[in-house]
Amino acid sequence: MTPALWGGVLGAAAGGGVLVVAARVRTIRRPQLALRVLPYVRDLPQVGHTPELRVASTSPTSAAAGVFGPLLRSAADGVERVLGGATSVRRRLQRAGIDKSVHEFRVEQVLWGVVGFAAAAVLGVLRMFSSPGSGASSLLICLIAFVMGVLARDSYLTSQVRNRERRILAEFPTVAELLALAVAAGEGPVAALDRVVRRSGGELSADLGRVLAEIRTGEPVATAFDAMAASTGLPLVARFAQGIAVAVERGTPLADVLHAQAADVREAGRRELIETAARKEVFMMVPVVFLVLPITVLFAFWPGAIGLHLTTP
Repeated sequence: MTPALWGGVLGAAAGGGVLVVAARVRTIRRPQLALRVLPYVRDLPQVGHTPELRVASTSPTSAAAGVFGPLLRSAADGVERVLGGATSVRRRLQRAGIDKSVHEFRVEQVLWGVVGFAAAAVLGVLRMFSSPGSGASSLLICLIAFVMGVLARDSYLTSQVRNRERRILAEFPTVAELLALAVAAGEGPVAALDRVVRRSGGELSADLGRVLAEIRTGEPVATAFDAMAASTGLPLVARFAQGIAVAVERGTPLADVLHAQAADVREAGRRELIETAARKEVFMMVPVVFLVLPITVLFAFWPGAIGLHLTTP
C-alpha cells in the first residue's frame, strides 16, 4: 500500500470521526427536558417511584460515553467479563472516595486502553513506512498496549486508595483530638461531630460528614459509625468508629475513648516511621559503599602505588 493511499485512508477516518463528533455535539447542545422542568419540581414531594431527574455530567468519561456510548458499554462489559472482581473494584472506589459505579470505572479502563492502543497504532504506522512487512507485529503491540492501558487504570485506582488512606492517617489524630475536646466541653456526639466537620477539611472530615448526614436522616449514631467501620480499609479508623459506637451504646466516657484513639494513632505513626527508616537504611548505604568508599580507597592507595612505581628500578 502506497503512502498516498495510507494518507487517504487516515484522512477519511479522521473526517468521519469529526463528522460523528460534530453531530453528537449538536445533539448534546439541545436543552434537555429535565433542565427545563427541574427548577419547578425540585421542592415537590416525590410520590411513588418517580424517577429522579439528573443533570447530565460534564466529565470527560461521560462525554465520551455520550458520543460512543454503545461501543464503550459493550467494551466495558467485555472487560468486566474478562477481569471480573466487581466487588473488589466497588470496594476500592468507595475507599478512594470516588463517586462512580463499577461500570463507569470499566468505561474509564476502556478509554485508557484506547489511548494506549492509539499511541501504539501511531508508532506502528510510522514503523510501517520504513518496514512494510511489520503489520502483524504492530497489531500485536497495539493489543498489548490496550491491555496495559486497562491494567494501568486499575493500578492507578489502587494508588489513589493508598494516597487517600495515607492522608486520612495523617489528619486522624487532629480530628480525634478535636472531637475529644468538643465532647469534654459538654457537647453531645452529634454536636461535636458537626462542629469538627464544619471547622476542618480533608478526607476523614468528608467521611465524618457522610456519617453526620446519615445521622441527620434518622440513622442511629452507633449504626452510622458501624457502617463507617465496615466501609473503611484502615484498621485504626475502623477501631475509632467502633469505639465511638460502643461508647454511645454503653455510655462509656467518649472523651477518654477519643484521647486513647488519638494516642494509639500517633504511636502507630511513630512505629511506622521507625520501620520505614530501618528499611531505608540499606538504601542509604548504597552511595556510601559504591561512591564514597571507592574514592576514599583510591585516595589512600593511589599515592603509595605511584611512589612504588617511581622507586622501582
